[in-house]
Amino acid sequence: MSFQNPNQRPGYGRGQNPFGGQGYPHQPGRRPMPLGARGPGRRPAPRRGGWRAGLSYATGFVILIWTVHIVNGLLFGGQLIVFGIHPLDLSSIWGIFTSPLLHADFSHLMSNTLPGAIFAFLIGHSGPRVFWEVTAIVVIVGGAGVWLFGGIGTNHIGASGLVYGWLAYLLIRGFFNRSLAEIGLGVTLGFIYSGLIFGLLPGTPGLSWQAHLFGAVGGVLAGMFITSDDPPHLVAYRSAKKDVRNGR
Repeated sequence: MSFQNPNQRPGYGRGQNPFGGQGYPHQPGRRPMPLGARGPGRRPAPRRGGWRAGLSYATGFVILIWTVHIVNGLLFGGQLIVFGIHPLDLSSIWGIFTSPLLHADFSHLMSNTLPGAIFAFLIGHSGPRVFWEVTAIVVIVGGAGVWLFGGIGTNHIGASGLVYGWLAYLLIRGFFNRSLAEIGLGVTLGFIYSGLIFGLLPGTPGLSWQAHLFGAVGGVLAGMFITSDDPPHLVAYRSAKKDVRNGR
């Protein structure tokens, strides 16, 4: 979307008019360019999010991790945990993508279920592209950090790194999107889940603080760099700036 100065009267010639379209207003067979068509007057495309999208991603997350855990226990006797992340072991590099689906026991699983569902809903509410971009960045950055710095001889499993990444994204995205509503949501989540800060610190046996830390780093990077989550007013502002630079 671009904003034109109504006081500016640029010259125009054959086939152009000062009303922003092509052809004169009453010229037969020629119509002004409609708002939303190609050109500087286009509106940002909708992100197709909303409550239904948020619920679908939250539900999908819960069903996926619970199904994997039940199948692992009933059919494989828990042996699928070998597909976690084994730091600096090239044969386990694919564990970056499988480790978030695996849990040691039901207590471990339940600790990630509720916060994960809440954060998946809030991100999914912004639309499919936002959800998958944030999730991909968190999984790759978090998993790579664990693989590099997790400690030789250890095995890292669980969706907690993903949960921390989703939370970190929700905490900071409002500042980059210039959205008071999102900043308010981030402050609220920070207050409610402030206790999770201790999960970023080493010292607790059996706790993968590396997954938490690097997952959170991935969430911060997602909040800084993705643009698919830009609210309409920011899209319009950036589009107007681009049009000005291009002399439109």
